[in-house]
Amino acid sequence: MRTARRAATASIVVAAVLAGAQLGSAGATAADAAGFVLRPSVNQLYVLSATPGEELELVGADSATVATGTVDTAGSLAWRDLDAGSYVVRTAAKPGSASAPVTVGGFDDPAPPQSFYAGQTLASGFGYITTRDGTTLSANVVLPPGPGPFPTVVEYSGYDPSNPANTTMAQLFNALGFAYVGVNMRGTGCSGGTFLHFEPIQSLDGYDVIEAVAAQSWAQFHRVGMVGISYPGISQLYVARTRPPHLSAITPLSVIDDTYRGTLYPGGILNTGFAVPWATERATQAAPYGEGWERPRVTAGDTVCEANQALRLQNPDPLQLIADNPYYSAEVGDPISPSLFVHDIDVPVFTAGAWQDEQTGGHFPALLDDFTSAPHVYASMTNGSHTESLSLGVFGRYADFLDLYVARRVPTAAKTVVAPILAQSLTGVAGLSLPPGPDYAGLTYRQALRRYQAADPVRILFEEGAAAGQPSGAPLPRYVRTFPSWPIPSVEPTAWYLGSTGRLRARPSSTRPGAATVRSYRADPSALPQTTYSGSSAGIWQAHPDYDWRQIPAGTGLGWLSAPLRRDVVAIGTGSVDLWVRAAAPDTDLEVTLSEVRPSGREVYVQSGWLRASHRALDRARSTAVSPVHTDLESDAAALPADRYTKVRIELFPFAQAFREGSRLRLTVDAPGGARPLWAFDTIADGEQVFVAADAVRRSRLVLSVVPDVRVPTRAPACASLRSQPCRTYPG
Repeated sequence: MRTARRAATASIVVAAVLAGAQLGSAGATAADAAGFVLRPSVNQLYVLSATPGEELELVGADSATVATGTVDTAGSLAWRDLDAGSYVVRTAAKPGSASAPVTVGGFDDPAPPQSFYAGQTLASGFGYITTRDGTTLSANVVLPPGPGPFPTVVEYSGYDPSNPANTTMAQLFNALGFAYVGVNMRGTGCSGGTFLHFEPIQSLDGYDVIEAVAAQSWAQFHRVGMVGISYPGISQLYVARTRPPHLSAITPLSVIDDTYRGTLYPGGILNTGFAVPWATERATQAAPYGEGWERPRVTAGDTVCEANQALRLQNPDPLQLIADNPYYSAEVGDPISPSLFVHDIDVPVFTAGAWQDEQTGGHFPALLDDFTSAPHVYASMTNGSHTESLSLGVFGRYADFLDLYVARRVPTAAKTVVAPILAQSLTGVAGLSLPPGPDYAGLTYRQALRRYQAADPVRILFEEGAAAGQPSGAPLPRYVRTFPSWPIPSVEPTAWYLGSTGRLRARPSSTRPGAATVRSYRADPSALPQTTYSGSSAGIWQAHPDYDWRQIPAGTGLGWLSAPLRRDVVAIGTGSVDLWVRAAAPDTDLEVTLSEVRPSGREVYVQSGWLRASHRALDRARSTAVSPVHTDLESDAAALPADRYTKVRIELFPFAQAFREGSRLRLTVDAPGGARPLWAFDTIADGEQVFVAADAVRRSRLVLSVVPDVRVPTRAPACASLRSQPCRTYPG
């Protein structure tokens, strides 16, 4: 065994040297007279085996010093964000002891030749994939029973997909008949390199992973698909944008469209409830041996995993990066905004997610119309939690997609066995079954593919948790409606106007400003618990989580209520809350929440939105009546005038809701907090008085994406059954 391991390690080192040569890096990965090892990468340069505490200088081709740095206790140093080109490194105290020149590559450089990937062999079990800069990524290959070749899927993230003890996803896809390959991003697990969330080199690594896996003899058609939910779902977008030639399709589930606006700084307010802790946890787990499973491997003799920990102390501090960028910066934000690059993706896409996603937030539908190069884009959207993208109402079409676009076969019946087991493990609800789907019996592959493609690509799952004949809270929709595209083409922006007495009206007020009553509240973020759920992350996926959704205490918020609706109103998409506000402070944070008040007196949560008033400047080219898009630029930030009311527009995150005849719409405004599970905010609200005007001139209003002619069941479901939509008694 030790001999085999030494041979495998030697082959990896050889491959690493070849990868360095691919970058044109003379002397790469080998020590020279300078006394340390250089490994050039893509817009990065790594120093290894240097003297701890030594000051080093990075010198460009023009002999000018580009950067300096101090070698860490592991003997390593990394420079990032470098221009492509030739560099040398020298000891600051010994200017004459320069290294041989090395060449740092660029993101748009040509990929390695196919022989680079074909020369790598991956067997079943744990191993390593070598990327174009010589970095080795830990990978775990799990093959289904049989002789192969197998349709193959890759999961790629900074969690622990390559951990051999993490068998959940491997078992899931093996049961569906797929070979599974879990790969850790650079700087995580047993993978080499350094780690920073969503940095460009990870996309190119993903390209290399896809091509190396596709080259294996056991990979059917020498093509692979990508799978994963949340982080490994988001990562698919970054990889697919590089267009690996042997990528067949992607299935990004529960993803984000814009890191800054969708999750990290919604409305310009830092999300300290989920986004910051998530970034902190990723940094902790990317530290040397940070995931916990690496140390036992090293103890057992995995020298590659041991060597790959060397650069971990060079990981940037994500919390400092977050703190340094409270405003949107194109340099920082554009590369981590998938909506700006998914137009490069040229393979079929299946995506799904939930409006009330307590982690990624549910803003992802904003990128659906940006997949302009993908031949097919299928989207399923529902009320519910972070794992709803794997619910029974989604899973059948998801599994069929993988069969058709990755396995190139008529969809199999394996999903009917797998889906209920998965649903029970996530939600705790037993005795479920996969709902009926398209019948492919007797069809050829091409006929089955045409049947799948003939259906509308956009599916809206309504009232998840309230399916007829199923346990309350089960991960199944009550009904499904389909549409040809997103946004829904037949949307009619429909406004309800805020009245000065707390009414939402279908017509704007005719009351002149001087005669209208101005309403106000004290912006007190301590008036409510910051979140509506404080249990475990898995507990919130159960059928009936213990929500704590409270009414806003008197004086700390405002509410408006419509008259009973005279007809059913179905809204699908974003909404806009346009307020005329004035505050006693130069700035304030606003939270708006839409709910449904039923004739029974029960109130159902629908959706929320947020805005720091100083971030109110709009990107007018992208904004619509139902979707205000803010620039969030520091140059556009402006204090609220103290002597007059100012119009601000707040986006309600996307949702789909059937408001039935007799129900009433309710809109509330207060300081951020107490509206969503897990999400909490670093708010500046501090007891300032906030005034909201609503009259004939200052037309504060709610605008929804109403879709006409959508038929819904006559009776509303039991509100407590709806997944991720808490229910409470309306005090009126």
